[in-house]
Amino acid sequence: MKNILLPTDFSENSWNAIKYALQLFENETCKFYLLHTYTPPIYQMDYALLIPDNLSMVDTARTKAVEGLNNFVERIHKEFPNSKHTIEYQAIFNTLIQEIIIFTRQKEIDYIVMGTKGASGTKGILFGSNTVHVFKSVKCPVLAIPENFTFETPHEVLFPTDYSIQYKEIQLKPIRDILSAHSSRINILNVEPDIGLSDWQESNKAILDDYFKNMAHIFHSLSDLTVVEAIAKFQVKAKINLLVMINNKHSFFENLFFKSNINQIGFNLKVPFLLIPSKM
Repeated sequence: MKNILLPTDFSENSWNAIKYALQLFENETCKFYLLHTYTPPIYQMDYALLIPDNLSMVDTARTKAVEGLNNFVERIHKEFPNSKHTIEYQAIFNTLIQEIIIFTRQKEIDYIVMGTKGASGTKGILFGSNTVHVFKSVKCPVLAIPENFTFETPHEVLFPTDYSIQYKEIQLKPIRDILSAHSSRINILNVEPDIGLSDWQESNKAILDDYFKNMAHIFHSLSDLTVVEAIAKFQVKAKINLLVMINNKHSFFENLFFKSNINQIGFNLKVPFLLIPSKM
């Protein structure tokens, strides 16, 4: 059974991510956890036990949170009834990132699925601040769903990599599980340097070839392009339904997505994006 965490702020963006998760794992036995965190706008912990107004404010916030979660649970049962799925919810007084870290560890979460959109009013920013913080802080695969994305079965999965990781089962299993569930094909894309691949990179490439040997997989190599340009070009060439990366610290992923020059490149992410930590 898979344990899947669904953070929600009750927006349509978060509901869209929930719908995606329910459809992606439609044929699998899963326990879904709806999580909403709340912190009243005016609240000082030091005086919480002394000032009745503060306690009342917390109670009001919790009541609204539970009501919102109940509404989402009813909506799930009505629109996506599934005997294989169990739905639980939690309304927690905490900040979102702190609670996701705690929840992921306590419940042994397999995937976090959350809606994402660029920072409000900031053109060219791929992810909002919550998504970026989850990417950086959580030791769990995170699946980010673009705003207004309509579910597509992930028949074609794109996996850009520089072959700089000695891939391990714990990193690749989340990808393999999705591929197996949907009979998907994985396209492994490398932007080859002028000097070619090193022996170390060739060895890591061979690990991927062996791991996915019983699944549809193709290796692609492009040159004279940046990684962003290569991904954009490949998405035009093939109908990609899911983008997957392993977050190789201080290297490939961070250089690609967390540097300011990403805004000048004009990269536009229109498909769900699965980020897997290099260490879990």
